Amino acid sequence: MATIAVIGTLDSKGEEHAFVANLIKARGHEVLLIDVGTGSDPQVTPDVTRFEVAEAGEIDLPPLIDKQDRGECVVAMSKAAPVLVSRLVAEGKIEGIVSLGGGGGTALGTAAMRALPVGFPKLMVSTLASGNTAHYVGTKDIVMMPSIVDVAGLNRISRMIFTRAAGAICGMVEAEVDGSCAKPLIVASMFGNTTDLVNKAKDLLEDAGYEVLVFHATGTGGRTMEALIESGMVAGVLDVTTTEWADELVGATLTAGPERMDAMSKAKVPAVVAPGCLDMANYGERETVPPELEGRNFYIHNPQVTLMRTNAEECAQLGKIIAEKANANEAPVSIMIPKKAISVISAEGQPFHDPVADEALFAGIRKHAKVAVEELDAEINSSEFAKACADKLLDLIAGSK
Repeated sequence: MATIAVIGTLDSKGEEHAFVANLIKARGHEVLLIDVGTGSDPQVTPDVTRFEVAEAGEIDLPPLIDKQDRGECVVAMSKAAPVLVSRLVAEGKIEGIVSLGGGGGTALGTAAMRALPVGFPKLMVSTLASGNTAHYVGTKDIVMMPSIVDVAGLNRISRMIFTRAAGAICGMVEAEVDGSCAKPLIVASMFGNTTDLVNKAKDLLEDAGYEVLVFHATGTGGRTMEALIESGMVAGVLDVTTTEWADELVGATLTAGPERMDAMSKAKVPAVVAPGCLDMANYGERETVPPELEGRNFYIHNPQVTLMRTNAEECAQLGKIIAEKANANEAPVSIMIPKKAISVISAEGQPFHDPVADEALFAGIRKHAKVAVEELDAEINSSEFAKACADKLLDLIAGSK
């Protein structure tokens, strides 16, 4: 028997959430009914009141309710609910979570769910589930289930959907995950221009007894990797493709945001960092490149992707950023520099070969790094560099135990 959180705006959707709660109980599970509504009194009696939710987030709710600003109330509860449910999970009080809602309910329910670990059962029944759900799901494994009709009372369609939803969350909770042969995890960042490096290092790390998860450094991939690192499930980080920082700096398309590379410090995880693909920023089709960038060095990667070579000034800034991100980690960190090429197309004779820009990048790292910096006279995809990165990470992990 498990306890499942049923969270929602019980002032307007109480009947629907109570319906799902009763179905879950009928399957033999306990329910923790959580109210995040801020309108009229709840239609059903919650186990956790809206005021207890707000208190968890150190929010004084009555003045907000008195203002009758629904948007402000939703924002406040979206900050408090994640704190509450994270605490419930940490204390082992819930094993799954489900919510039902329209726009406001979906924002509230998924805000709470995004705070929970990967693998924790999460189900959102939403009127928005058939559209772009990226900002609701984020980097977490939230299951979005279309409500088909509005979440507004019970009818022949909603009863069917909500019944399936109750069965789905129960099935997710009841499913046993076999972790008996699980190996410690290492995460790695990769791009097409660093594929050989990561594949070679991955083989070496797996031979040493680790499971390596590879994330494509396309913005979403970097954010997802960061979320997994922050979850505490990761033993080591092979962040050798930090290219998303180039996009963040110049305003290109594949940025992972300014928090990229922060998770290793939050989780205090040993890491090897390299300036992989910091020679390039990503744009769409050639004609979509901003006109103010004309005159820069461009490379057509494919019809949908145009790469721009970062210049010396940008590279100097990127070196400083990478160094400072590495410095923030209290766990062992090493920055590895492949002096002959930081991508396939930055090697000698290739379109992005620019020794001046590369040296500005390396000098920025050297100047600002307080962690160990190792420079190899090798290209980033060479077997020599891959082995050096893998060996260094294994050493750092062993030294941190």
